[in-house]
Amino acid sequence: MAASTSTARLDWFGCSTFRLTLPVPGPRATDDTVVFLDAYLDRVEGAAGPQPRVRPDDVDRCDWIVVGHSHFDHLWGAERTVERTGATVIGSHETVRVLEAAGVPLGNLLPVAGGERVRLAPGVDCCVYPSLHSCVWSHREMPAADEVCLGDLFVTHQDRRERFGALAEWIGGLGEETLLHLRADGQQPRGDGHTLLFLFETPEGSLLFQDTSGHWTGIVRDLRPDVAIVAAAGRGNVDGEPVQGSLADFVARQTALLSPRRVILSHHDDWLPGFSIATDVAPIRSALGRWAPRTELVELGYADGSAVFAGLR
Repeated sequence: MAASTSTARLDWFGCSTFRLTLPVPGPRATDDTVVFLDAYLDRVEGAAGPQPRVRPDDVDRCDWIVVGHSHFDHLWGAERTVERTGATVIGSHETVRVLEAAGVPLGNLLPVAGGERVRLAPGVDCCVYPSLHSCVWSHREMPAADEVCLGDLFVTHQDRRERFGALAEWIGGLGEETLLHLRADGQQPRGDGHTLLFLFETPEGSLLFQDTSGHWTGIVRDLRPDVAIVAAAGRGNVDGEPVQGSLADFVARQTALLSPRRVILSHHDDWLPGFSIATDVAPIRSALGRWAPRTELVELGYADGSAVFAGLR
């Protein structure tokens, strides 16, 4: 059987949603496997970030959806994509609970917690690892990439929950358009539902996908992907505590631990008016030059179909 002549391609749709198109052995282009990384294609009207030209109701090809955690800006839309395409969702047990409640058949849901290896196609595996959510409870407006954040150490889980509840109430008052958007998903997950990392192993190379700024040091330092998609928004979470420093340094130090040849940012656009900001990439690029000088930072254009492993072999 002839091999496909296509190469792995990556499209960014804003926030932390990507489409990964992977060639697998076969004589036709339709042999490609299509994987969505997160599923959030809806946006608040008037959001400054990219407005996806593709909505969940427009997706006509998808084999798999991996969901990093259960918040609406990562999970919402998966139920419609599954209905249209028959895709299988890989996500936490909370993600599975939310989607089953939304009407997704259990046969299209694959719950994971970290430690699983899932075969997506011949020669293509997805390895799942436990991860951490950014310390969103520690702030309201997201800090700038070069803003140094200190303190908030050793805050109890109960106090973090109380702070997050106050944050959620504040976000609900950001304006009518935002409030209507938040009400429209109707999913009501129980927290982040356990955050996950995904490492895709393909014939062309390995790709790490992270959708929020947090990690366990002992996990990420041993992964060594060829390409890493890392989150660049909010206050980083390192081993359960908020980073003492800037987002730019968090991204750079994490990249140094992962040691990829190429890094791509996620969640760095202004997607929720009044809460998110467009992350300034310049401080991140500068910090990468200090901490990971051998890693290439690629700034993806919107839905540009980048050849994700090009030039690495």
